[in-house]
Amino acid sequence: MTQVKNKAKEKSNNVIPFIPEGDFYFTKGVEAFQNRKFNIAVKWMKKAIEAKPNDPLYQCQMSVIYTEIGSYHAANQLLTNVLQSTEYTDCYYLIANNYAHLGLLNDAEKYVNLYLQKEPNGDFSEDAIALLDLIDIVDVDDDDDDFELEDEDELLIYQETAFYHMENMEWEKALPVIEEMITLFPEYMLAKHDYSQTLFFLGRKEEAVQMELDILKQNPNTLYCHMNLALYYHELNEQEEFEKHMQSLLNVYPIHEQQKLRIAVTLARTARFQDAYSRFISLSKGIVKNHPSYYRWYSITAFQVGEPAKALLLWEEGCKQHPLLSKESGPWEK
Repeated sequence: MTQVKNKAKEKSNNVIPFIPEGDFYFTKGVEAFQNRKFNIAVKWMKKAIEAKPNDPLYQCQMSVIYTEIGSYHAANQLLTNVLQSTEYTDCYYLIANNYAHLGLLNDAEKYVNLYLQKEPNGDFSEDAIALLDLIDIVDVDDDDDDFELEDEDELLIYQETAFYHMENMEWEKALPVIEEMITLFPEYMLAKHDYSQTLFFLGRKEEAVQMELDILKQNPNTLYCHMNLALYYHELNEQEEFEKHMQSLLNVYPIHEQQKLRIAVTLARTARFQDAYSRFISLSKGIVKNHPSYYRWYSITAFQVGEPAKALLLWEEGCKQHPLLSKESGPWEK
């Protein structure tokens, strides 16, 4: 018996302990990231960076995870550190992408052009060109001009009030607020698109359509025009015009979450549920959960694509977040 114990002890002494290295942690981090388990991915990647602090690939991958969870400043800090020690040119594109998400379009344009200068045929060259195109579109749609600081507070009050009424489809209450906002801030273009949509759902449909067509003539790349016109022509059953504006939407993937949400909602409202579903699942919920339309139309979309359990969960969560939703019929009754 003692002999057996000694042999077992001898055997255990010969076991080589497994000491994970950076590559192991990195692989685990990438697996967690691919499974969208971002908190776990961050933990593994931090361990990988601790094991190999000078490996630019690890830091770049960590920056990608930070970008996915909306920590854009943290992502850019990592990428800037990489550029200080090595010429890892992919960093320029990744930094540009983060600046775009933050709405810092001048900085985004600067870094994306730097990337294209250094890597005209690089791995991200097509994405970089697409990002430049998006920056041009956002420049048109975000042409809110430089309001004085004291005006910004007043504009914000109008925006929040109009937003509340429109999200709850209280069109009659939204109309006077938006009319006053347009009078006080005539250069604020988004208010005109909101005004147009309010007119449409109050029955002034021809006026709403013409208003969007006039804006589109001046700025052919205006995303909000295409969204509203796609919705209007769908409601008016004008299929050819609807398809024309819908194609403009399907080819655009905006930077800002609010624009992403508006496209997803437009797709859902026009019965393009498969397209809408892919847009909804890519949204950052933490940013858009204050929109009742997120829960209303995401739950309807989920139900329509064959996900009734998910639709119910979204609807119940939406009703808790926004009690007014509970007065509406559920997605299964739409």
